[in-house]
Amino acid sequence: MIGRPESANGASDQAFPNKEWALLQLNKFSDYGVVLMAYLAREGERAPHNAREMSETLQLPLPTVSKILKHLARAGLLESQRGWKGGYELARKPAKISVVDIVSALEGPLGLTECTSSPGNCSRESQCAVRTPWQRINSAIQDALSRVTLAELIDPTPALPHVDAAALAPPEPAREIDHG
Repeated sequence: MIGRPESANGASDQAFPNKEWALLQLNKFSDYGVVLMAYLAREGERAPHNAREMSETLQLPLPTVSKILKHLARAGLLESQRGWKGGYELARKPAKISVVDIVSALEGPLGLTECTSSPGNCSRESQCAVRTPWQRINSAIQDALSRVTLAELIDPTPALPHVDAAALAPPEPAREIDHG
């Protein structure tokens, strides 16, 4: 979502009744999808996990969990196993699944505006002065989300690079030379 227009006196426009808006926000379906995928990544070898177990553990509605898991399996991000010990597990290693993979599987192509998600659907597209900037912004967000993997979501603290302590010390003050 992009902002909320306000009238001249600061009151919200009646066409936008929501009181709190985020600048950009994933829908609940994608949010839950990322949570479910992170859970499966954390559980690793203790797979497969069924929808009821994940719903109870994560305190998410079972019908929603079931629907999301089916979408993720259809997209090839999860493998499903039927039967008494059946359930879902990741189809690839967590480091090979990005946030954009998950969001795209659940919402379709990422697009901030109509022209960035479905070119040709906007009647103003050919004369739009901001179409190219929106495409650049959309591309930057998609690129950023593609660089965040499921492995990073479950272990978000990257190893710190080695830093030479001497490089952090303040420089020595210059000494005055007495020529006298």
